[in-house]
Amino acid sequence: FPPPPPGLALELGLGALAEAARTRLRGQERPRGPGSPPLLSEATAERLVAALSRARGAALKLGQFLSMADSSVLTPQLQRILARLRQSAEPMPGWQSRAVLEAELGPGWQEQLQEFQNVPVAAASLGQVHRGRLRDGTEVALKIQYPGVARSIGSDIENLLTLLSLSPGLPKGLFAGPSLRSLQRELELECDYRREAQSTQRFRSLLGSDPFFRVPRVLPQLSSRRVLCTEWGRGGALEQCRELPQERRDQICSELLRLCLLELFQFRFMQTDPNWANFLYEPQSNTVTLLDFGACREFEREFTDLYIEVIKAAAERDEQKILSKSQELKFLTGFESPALQSLHVQAVLLLGEPFWGAQPFDFGAQGTARGVRGLLPQMLRGRLVPPPEPSYALHRKLGGLFLACAHLRGRVRCRELFQQVYEEYWHPKNRETPGAAILGCGTPNLPGPQTLWDTRPCWDSTPC
Repeated sequence: FPPPPPGLALELGLGALAEAARTRLRGQERPRGPGSPPLLSEATAERLVAALSRARGAALKLGQFLSMADSSVLTPQLQRILARLRQSAEPMPGWQSRAVLEAELGPGWQEQLQEFQNVPVAAASLGQVHRGRLRDGTEVALKIQYPGVARSIGSDIENLLTLLSLSPGLPKGLFAGPSLRSLQRELELECDYRREAQSTQRFRSLLGSDPFFRVPRVLPQLSSRRVLCTEWGRGGALEQCRELPQERRDQICSELLRLCLLELFQFRFMQTDPNWANFLYEPQSNTVTLLDFGACREFEREFTDLYIEVIKAAAERDEQKILSKSQELKFLTGFESPALQSLHVQAVLLLGEPFWGAQPFDFGAQGTARGVRGLLPQMLRGRLVPPPEPSYALHRKLGGLFLACAHLRGRVRCRELFQQVYEEYWHPKNRETPGAAILGCGTPNLPGPQTLWDTRPCWDSTPC
């Protein structure tokens, strides 16, 4: 997906480091030119892993994201290391989770529940999830934040930045600092479960009439800044859909791409966490339930106006337009060498292949990750500026979508989907009332956070 890898700075930068680790660990390191230092030494790799293992929220979130990459990006050694990170999210003891619940909801919190399971069903980077049942029989999920995790994020990121600064031979164009700072801001926002509750309600409003996607209802009476209660999501993990019939996998992948395009170009409000565990597929109803709206963000129209034109240029293989729009978006300065500009165009065309290649596009047969990885060393050495801030979260989401479709071996008519969204985006009726297109209704602005805790209907006039 365009723009190219510069927006995927941290993931793709570590992908390049993983390739260096692959050749070094296997004793197959090839010459990289006179005086070129290795991108990552074995000792530095071990220090990096040690730092990630010691950290909590930031490290586990990063490891969770990187663990989704395929074997063309991560070496078997690094995959095993990242698997250890995923398994290291040890749950809180029962007394501690109950202490958080009492501090946040009051001593009578359990009176609202018919059942509460002390053993969590999941333990992630920022908190853990327990299953429960209301007095009326409604099954619910209670997400409880780890004590102190919000305060630890800043120090975790500082540790990673320090470690990277001590790593010899890192390419100057990696720009790990801005990428990690962006991740820090996002994680700190994710720690506010009231904000996540409001984002969940907003997506429930936006997708209320959608035939394929479901968003669980928020239970405000059991929610606070560090506790979030929603209806229990039905379905199985997306990665378990790999053995479904081809037609069903094609439909799932097509719907995921449709949702992503809607989020970016119609709602201009996106859930940017690429974790596949946030999608639960229910085969009986043939629907997907969406979970975890902590990593949501807005996109300004100025950004999306240019971004949609970069994708359009890639779909039409218009190299000059790719360069000009990339400069307007601040991915390029205009002072890059002709060689780097050419690499940039190649990367955009590689990532934009779903929109210009044969249709339906076969994600299972494409070699995009391998092709992009081949361009990375030169791009990271010659890049002059970090990518624009909105692209960090956006490209994590797009990268996760791309990998999910590849994992499911989906075949999608990407060009047709994009063309429909493109025509709708530039239609005069959607340019006259900027706020209405975001909400999918005539309301130009969302209500304040206090509305979430009311028992009145939501802003789309339908009960939440």
